[in-house]
Amino acid sequence: MLEINNLSKIYGEGENKVKALDNVSLSIEQGEVVLIVGSSGSGKSTLLNMIGLLDQPTNGKIFIDGTNTTTLDDNEISSFRNKKLGFIFQFSNLLTDLSVLENVLLPREIEGTNNTAEKDARDLLKTVGLEDQMYKRANKISGGQAQRVAIARGLINKPSIVLADEPTGNLDSVSSETIVQLMKSMAKKLNQTFIIVTHEKEIFGDVDRVITIKDGKAFEGDQPSKMEVLA
Repeated sequence: MLEINNLSKIYGEGENKVKALDNVSLSIEQGEVVLIVGSSGSGKSTLLNMIGLLDQPTNGKIFIDGTNTTTLDDNEISSFRNKKLGFIFQFSNLLTDLSVLENVLLPREIEGTNNTAEKDARDLLKTVGLEDQMYKRANKISGGQAQRVAIARGLINKPSIVLADEPTGNLDSVSSETIVQLMKSMAKKLNQTFIIVTHEKEIFGDVDRVITIKDGKAFEGDQPSKMEVLA
């Protein structure tokens, strides 16, 4: 599903050079729920951006579904990202002038495959418990509901991987628990891979794997040691 080989990312030059990722190698299987944790500035968001094709690595390769994404040009990256990757952010980033249903449909409309789009969107909104909200404007629903819409939107193109960047960071504890359980249930129901960057590891409970990023290096588990480094 995902294979990362010797990935490095360097920002700046000379005295201002910062190695955000340092020779990271890891693999993630289909259907896994994987947390990426670490302190601010550790490199975890940089890693998520690399996987999401939002930034290019300095060195190394990223394979998604067998495709070496580091060889794709800009147009190929845009198409591949829309087909293969779903995104959930700390803020739902819904378009407030559109309805809930229209927001979920956006990635499918960009892709241009609309034969079953509305049915798929309705089914997803039903699955996330928002069947009765689909015609409301996005600015008329709660923050927790908006994040559930974002999950449905992230799944509409049936992506290989859903990338979530602090998906509970803007929610109260009750809404956070709802979002966590929803993502975990969707992973099981759809055999969907979720890679989640979070500062709130505890609320996720048992997941398939935890990867800690420290000083640009990746470690298996949440207590990194020299014996656990992924390289």
